[in-house]
Amino acid sequence: MQFVRMYTGDDGKTHFEDIPEKFEITDLAQRTDTEDTSGIQFIYQPPGYVIEMHPAPRRQYVITLQGQAELVLGDGTSRLFVSGDVVLAEDITGEGHITKVIGEIPRVTAQIHL
Repeated sequence: MQFVRMYTGDDGKTHFEDIPEKFEITDLAQRTDTEDTSGIQFIYQPPGYVIEMHPAPRRQYVITLQGQAELVLGDGTSRLFVSGDVVLAEDITGEGHITKVIGEIPRVTAQIHL
């Protein structure tokens, strides 16, 4: 499982930043801090689905529940996200990113609006 922040830099381009896991151990459970949210949406994208260059529509967590996607930045940098991966999408200005559903399995995500 990876936690990744995707944000717009001072150069107007989108960048990736790994977020260290911030789990606090209480008894046997491990938890992060609670964050306020404004909604949740589930998204289904079929195999081969592509969203051309776009900024995120809002600050949101995108959690891949099924399938996988490649996110490609304007400089050609890309990362693969699979089930269980979490992206904090904060690239709401600037050039944004490309989303490509990879493989034969539809991608299902939970988008948690911040």
